[in-house]
Amino acid sequence: MADAALRLTTLAEELLGTPLPVRIRAWDGSESGPADAPVLVVRSRRALRRLLWKPGELGLARAWVAGEIDIEGDLYEALDRIAGLLWDRGAETKSAIHPVRDPRLRAAARGLLALAGPWPPPRPPAEEVRRRTGPLHTKRRDKESISHHYDVGNDFYGLVLGPSMVYSCAYFDDSAGSVGGVTLEEAQHAKLDLISRKLALKEGTRLLDVGCGWGSMAMHAAREYGAHVTGITLSTAQAAYARKRIADEGLTDRIEIRVQDYRDVRDGPYDAISSIGMAEHVGSVQYRAYADDLFALLKPGGRLLNHQIARRPEPNEEEYRIDEFIDAYVFPDGELAPLGRTVGTLEEAGFEVRDVESIREHYALTLRQWVANLEANWSQAVRATSRGRARVWQLYMAASALSFERNRIGVNQVLAVRPGENGASGMPLRARTWNPPLR
Repeated sequence: MADAALRLTTLAEELLGTPLPVRIRAWDGSESGPADAPVLVVRSRRALRRLLWKPGELGLARAWVAGEIDIEGDLYEALDRIAGLLWDRGAETKSAIHPVRDPRLRAAARGLLALAGPWPPPRPPAEEVRRRTGPLHTKRRDKESISHHYDVGNDFYGLVLGPSMVYSCAYFDDSAGSVGGVTLEEAQHAKLDLISRKLALKEGTRLLDVGCGWGSMAMHAAREYGAHVTGITLSTAQAAYARKRIADEGLTDRIEIRVQDYRDVRDGPYDAISSIGMAEHVGSVQYRAYADDLFALLKPGGRLLNHQIARRPEPNEEEYRIDEFIDAYVFPDGELAPLGRTVGTLEEAGFEVRDVESIREHYALTLRQWVANLEANWSQAVRATSRGRARVWQLYMAASALSFERNRIGVNQVLAVRPGENGASGMPLRARTWNPPLR
């Protein structure tokens, strides 16, 4: 008799002490749970062994990447429902699955073990980063981490990001989502232009673009504002792609792309620095050095635009831990810091912070469009990398969209200046003169 779904639901609810928020379809075809809920398809008992071995987010992620679990129905709704178990009750969820004194819970745990099948669990999927050793954020380790994330394949990123090839939050107006509203490409152009105006770029401005990606910011600054740009990245694949784009547009006399660590840049001073979606890779142990280096590379009166994802502060900051799934599959060694810590560190390095703009909702809109691009081009994306890698990005981007929407994380543009003689900033008296009126 096919009853795996009912047994799984009953045992899971016994352990977790709460009804499961999704319907379960098991490997034997049985189903259990709310009829109107998204369906969590458990294709193999291997998924249970992964979850029992690594309770919580990482175990589920391994099963997802391996294709042993799937979602039928609205992916965002399903993730939002499951988020209550992973984020809101994460510590309780993990502790519930570990051995406890309560005989009833021990019996449920034994039932899950029996249902899971032969031990041990399967090996982690090939897309999981290898175990890392040694100190965090050395130049060698950072280069390896960047390679894991960005050297997935330019063709793959082209399918996901679209023609703009910008891998950071776009900048929409209030027409986003409406009929005739701005496209993703238009919103990315608006973001690059916003940064250019905040940095007061003009003909001959010397700009350093830290973490230049596929060259989009460098090209915009050179083409639209006449800036002379040095772009740096640790990804050889990104650098090769950016150089070809730049050559194709005839901008090689204005843009230089280097495969270089920001700690090795020594040809300042620059008039302006853009750091867009790069500081998340720096890490807390290096962040003050990052701020010091950028400060030293700017001329007096020069501006820094730091575009960075932020997390909410922890009641006890010592308890902060890097997200297991993201660390293992997406951004190895990546760390998020609260906005206040970022601003404070920039100020400690000597910067004067002049403006902070939160664009959290914009990132949720961006991510949903990236997910739509990926799903619309699924077969090509799988061929460009691997099925597991495509599933990593689908899960990561959809879950991140929800995190931005639910205010679990945010993203901010921090504009700072290196004060000149006698504290002069060179800033206009009225703030935010760079924001044009909405259409």
